[in-house]
Amino acid sequence: MKDDMLLWDETLFKDPEVFELDYVPEHFDHREAQMKSLRFCVRPAIRGARPVNALCLGPPGTGKTTTIIKLFEEIEKHTRSVITVHINCQIDGTRYSIFSRIYKKIFGVAPPSSGISFKRLFDKIANELASREVVLIVALDDVSYLFPEKEIDQVLYTLLRSHESLPGFRAGVIAAHSEPSMKYIPDPRVESVFRPEEILFPPYKRDEIFAILSRRAQLGFYPGVLSQDVLDLVVDFTTESGDLRVGIDLLKRAGMEAERRASRSISEEDVRRAFSSSRFLHIEHAIRSLSGDERTLLRIIAEQPGGKAQSGELYRTYHGITQAGYTKFYEILKRLEALRLVETSFTGSGMRGRSRIIRLRCDPAEVITRVEE
Repeated sequence: MKDDMLLWDETLFKDPEVFELDYVPEHFDHREAQMKSLRFCVRPAIRGARPVNALCLGPPGTGKTTTIIKLFEEIEKHTRSVITVHINCQIDGTRYSIFSRIYKKIFGVAPPSSGISFKRLFDKIANELASREVVLIVALDDVSYLFPEKEIDQVLYTLLRSHESLPGFRAGVIAAHSEPSMKYIPDPRVESVFRPEEILFPPYKRDEIFAILSRRAQLGFYPGVLSQDVLDLVVDFTTESGDLRVGIDLLKRAGMEAERRASRSISEEDVRRAFSSSRFLHIEHAIRSLSGDERTLLRIIAEQPGGKAQSGELYRTYHGITQAGYTKFYEILKRLEALRLVETSFTGSGMRGRSRIIRLRCDPAEVITRVEE
């Protein structure tokens, strides 16, 4: 067997965990300004006061989640007067499930799965925090998943206004949203207390992407697996996508492609083949979270010529298939827009020039394939 051929029991991966999207690196660079701003917001909590609420804004793969997790690690390492809870709203998308997570963090066990009202659940949380004189900081990651049905208003109202009736309860919120601005308009009662400090997370620059991916490759691959030229190609693809997660996933898939060829090194062709899958990473994650009715509407949009149609036409088709009313159609449409799967724009036609066009933000064929999967 040739020396450059990988044996069946050998691998290119020194530490495959490094290429998982939920991996939190020990050394986290290029987000110092954002971390400094978040530290400023939570500083009052260290002294026993309510923190300043924060809103982290930026496209996917710009370090929002990792920054929040690293901040929470710092807080828990240096003080016991603050309890931090990180919520993935894609998984926990209701007020009850969010406060169940908070309950588990405080008491170490999950609340009963049935037979307990939300009021009892929350009262136990609030009384425990007040008796221990600790401040609660909740991170609502991917907060757009709470926009449908206005779930976000219930969550924020409970966290930020309960101190008015429950003395001693103190809480703050860090929300993360994968858009450059918060398009959602909260309930006026919530808006009066949720006036967050906005912290922007711009896409990583090419040199920053290079440094991050280079370090991941050093930690995850054995020496000699990834050459400088091949790394440059990975960085180019990642910069083009604007999403660091694409680059991390691309390194993993390219390594697997090389192993499939029993090669001891990754080639540019391995990277190009892997990119055909990695570039649709965002679509896969978003579609995976959709309900059956949401997938149905997304598929209808994808099947339209050019992946676009007027909202009235879409509703008639959707109603014919599901018999659902316009309110549900509109709520699902808002969710698809919040997930950055579709975008809406107004034309000059229709009543008062407000006819809406719905467009897919991604390739229709890829959407149909993944909806079927």
